[in-house]
Amino acid sequence: MDDKPLTIRDALAYGQGQLMASDSPMLDARLLLEHVLQVSHAYLIAYHERALTSYQEATYRRLIRRAALREPIPYLIGRAPFYGRQFAVSPAVLIPRPETEMLVDRALRWIGEWSAGPTTEPHIVDVGTGSGCVAITLALESDTSKIEAVELSPAALEIARKNAALLEVADRITFYQDSFLAPINDRPDLIVANLPYIADTEWTALDDGIKWYEPDIALRGGPDGMVAIRQLLSEAENCLQPGGAILCEIGWQQGTAAQELAGAFFPQATVEVLTDFGDRDRLLTIQTAA
Repeated sequence: MDDKPLTIRDALAYGQGQLMASDSPMLDARLLLEHVLQVSHAYLIAYHERALTSYQEATYRRLIRRAALREPIPYLIGRAPFYGRQFAVSPAVLIPRPETEMLVDRALRWIGEWSAGPTTEPHIVDVGTGSGCVAITLALESDTSKIEAVELSPAALEIARKNAALLEVADRITFYQDSFLAPINDRPDLIVANLPYIADTEWTALDDGIKWYEPDIALRGGPDGMVAIRQLLSEAENCLQPGGAILCEIGWQQGTAAQELAGAFFPQATVEVLTDFGDRDRLLTIQTAA
């Protein structure tokens, strides 16, 4: 074995070679090396001939081995991007995904339309907050002051609170360890949710990195994938403020079933299913009459 220390250039080449099964081997290798060295991408470029210390090299090789076994990069480096910001993550929470930014976009649009009216700021509840990325982003991107976030997992809630503190909105979000709408006393105007929606029949087809490492409780939605969504709508039916709305992320094949389910609980509401950038079912929207 060659005892010559790895340079940054060598390390990137080694990492890329070990991670060829990934969809983005070069990016993954770079993110891991940036994490180990605690430097920026620009630093890697500028100092590509700099040698790693023996400790840095050993740490990097260990992370590369874990990544080669499909452990997600965000868990290895402890953070993931969402809506232009970095959020702390751990295996206790789902890794934020670009598709969920669509939920935030739609919520911000709804908040903007609400704010144009004569009433006060809307009361927003994020159900199944996980890392807190949706609730925190809404707090950062809007002026609304009453945001509540509910999460069943204490470990996930700890991550959400950490993110709220890091992004300086801890004083604007009330967090609860509970299920669905149980802790909410006042009628919400807007409910947002990214609940587990993977059907049992879809589970085996999931990417190994997801089903081996991400939390089952945040992924598996029962036989039809809609157990949690059904429970949320049943609770929201009697507590949503008139004129309020629900925005809920759904699975890519659940549009018709989700629309029918929403119509059963909210027969007088306007119900839509929006598709994502891949033209797949992604967001259930329910707008009730004032």
